[in-house]
Amino acid sequence: MKKVEESKATSPAVPPIKPRRKFDPAFKRDAVALWLSSGKSAREIGAELGITERHLHSWHKKHAPATPTQRSQMETELVALRRENALLRQQRDILKKTLGILSEPPNSATNGSMP
Repeated sequence: MKKVEESKATSPAVPPIKPRRKFDPAFKRDAVALWLSSGKSAREIGAELGITERHLHSWHKKHAPATPTQRSQMETELVALRRENALLRQQRDILKKTLGILSEPPNSATNGSMP
């Protein structure tokens, strides 16, 4: 029993766990933009903002400004999606009209009632 107590006493103290900091996407975009426009290293910008350079590098992958090729691809996809959206709206409108026509009562005397 004494050996167990001795080993606990000689082991180094575990530092308290720091709460995980969360950054909003706007801060991440601004930090990456500042880093790219300033000409400073990621380490310098990280020290100014109180974050690690590893954060800046990982945020750069996700929040970097779009390159011209990415922008043209996004515009092409946007045009295709708008075209598809217009087609789907037309189909929806046709279905609404069809449902309205089918749900109307018939206007003929063959519906079983005699005048």
